[in-house]
Amino acid sequence: MAEELARIKASVGRRYLGVGTLLGLGVLLIYVAFNTPPASFGWQVFLIALGATSLWCSQVMWKATSIELILTDEGLSDSTGEVLAHIDNIERVNRGMFAAKPSNGFTILLKAPGSRVWRPGIWWRLGRRVAVGGVTAGHQTRPVADILTHKVAELANT
Repeated sequence: MAEELARIKASVGRRYLGVGTLLGLGVLLIYVAFNTPPASFGWQVFLIALGATSLWCSQVMWKATSIELILTDEGLSDSTGEVLAHIDNIERVNRGMFAAKPSNGFTILLKAPGSRVWRPGIWWRLGRRVAVGGVTAGHQTRPVADILTHKVAELANT
């Protein structure tokens, strides 16, 4: 078993705010669709579908934000056992101010692509890109990004 170096979990306030916003949007869209229906039936169906999708996304986000990310000597994984990135598969870690990254988070560029995964509010992976953050606390994600950067540089120098 690899030694745990750091852990990232969802900030309680951000979790409630993110899920509540999606939930509120879903309820509002469905309310508008039935209370003040648009002139076209197609638009009403669109509003209902968009509202239902928003409600579904809020449920998915609630479930996803209950997991934690764990950094070990081997790589970054979540508390369900899903591996985000192995250290030896990381090409670069980017947490710069102008990087396209989630709020309070960072992105990882992998050497080899992984499967597509979406855990809204916590992390996602699409091809060679892994993004961590969203409803996470910055004081937890910054050290993880720094440790990953250091480990990748260490691996490159050996």
